[in-house]
Amino acid sequence: MYKNASYMDLLTLVPLDLSATNMYPVFVLGTLTYLIIVFCNLLVVATIALSKKLHKPMFILLFNLPISDMVGATAFFPHLLFSIVTQNRVISHSACITQAFLIHFYGTGNLLILSAMAYDRYIAICCPLRYNAIMSPKNLIRLIILIWFINFSMIVTLILLLGRFKICRTNIVDLYCNNPSLLKLVCEDPRINNYYGIISIVLLQGGPLSIIIYTYAQILRTCVMTNQTDARTKAFQTCGTHLVVFLILQINTAFTLIAHRIPNASPYIRRVLGVSILLFPPLLDPIIYGLKTRELKQGIVMFLKRHIFSTKL
Repeated sequence: MYKNASYMDLLTLVPLDLSATNMYPVFVLGTLTYLIIVFCNLLVVATIALSKKLHKPMFILLFNLPISDMVGATAFFPHLLFSIVTQNRVISHSACITQAFLIHFYGTGNLLILSAMAYDRYIAICCPLRYNAIMSPKNLIRLIILIWFINFSMIVTLILLLGRFKICRTNIVDLYCNNPSLLKLVCEDPRINNYYGIISIVLLQGGPLSIIIYTYAQILRTCVMTNQTDARTKAFQTCGTHLVVFLILQINTAFTLIAHRIPNASPYIRRVLGVSILLFPPLLDPIIYGLKTRELKQGIVMFLKRHIFSTKL
């Protein structure tokens, strides 16, 4: 009906198809999930920030992960909860672009942060004598700045390439706004965007995967060769935790992006996979690291005793 982008300020997301009976239980569950995500991630951030024992490269890199997780969860949950209550799936074009930016910023940030953490573990286990020199405070700051610069520049470029188009459709095919679903609203030639998308997938999926494979192969070789049982157990525990977190994000992201490029892929499976990217990593990351990383676990217990439970006594 409309052929100019100026008339298409309102877009419509896929309906939730919730009955009146299910609406409020789902709203309560979604609200609790979001509050748990925010609480757990803020707990990790506060624990690392306030505990001097955790002011080490590994935990300073980890400090960035819950921040990224909260960005992704906040980009998704508040609008979803609002949609549940109002039964209105309309979103403005500018809000949709903002949501897409934040969600891609979260996903890319997590992959880059986890790659940096894998590199840190590789240096700590395979080159322990050079660890302090390589992961010095200056180099650590440079690494963190590089992570966020690459993340910001790549996602801004993605959104700018998307924003140059006029749209001729208003129905988003997913439960939230993202680059592939927004591209499907365009009736112009999106080849440049597709090329950039493929390059981004190769770099942002293949790059971290290559780093993980290489570093973990070297870590495994070092652990097998060492005769120190305690060091080997600690290395496997730390790296196993990291690997689980990475695979949860990597597999979900890869299958979701592939599903968008396969015409016959089930939209229901694609939507479930898409939501799982924004649900499981932010929910499980702080729990997995909090339970499996001994120093962080002890720090969280001490933080809760000092700042939470002590105020109640």
